[in-house]
Amino acid sequence: MADELICLDSSILIDYFRKAKKENSFFFELSSQYSSFAVSIITEFEILSGSNQNQKGFWDKFFQHVLVIPFDSKANEEAIKIFQVLKKNGNLIDIPDLFIGATAKAYNLKLATLNEKDFVRISGLEILVKKNK
Repeated sequence: MADELICLDSSILIDYFRKAKKENSFFFELSSQYSSFAVSIITEFEILSGSNQNQKGFWDKFFQHVLVIPFDSKANEEAIKIFQVLKKNGNLIDIPDLFIGATAKAYNLKLATLNEKDFVRISGLEILVKKNK
């Protein structure tokens, strides 16, 4: 099992939460290959702001077991660079995805996502996607 820290996008967490059989989720597959996970504070915001009171306990427990990376000046600088390139190319992505991708890239982390079509636009960002969709 690799000791590499992997950043998880919101789509990975939502998929894991919704699957009745957790072993069918991409997160379950990743957890058999990697031992350490992180999320951007933006991902934590997306998940918690979209959760109801019944779901909050599940997510509070989940976020205790992953590193939550703040959106700091290092991530912000990366986001600005990415935004400028995407804008120049006329290929913008949603701001939360921009911030999540920038955080992963700023800290040299691979980003696991089910949203390949947006994150693939970020040059130099290494993404992990499910092989058998």
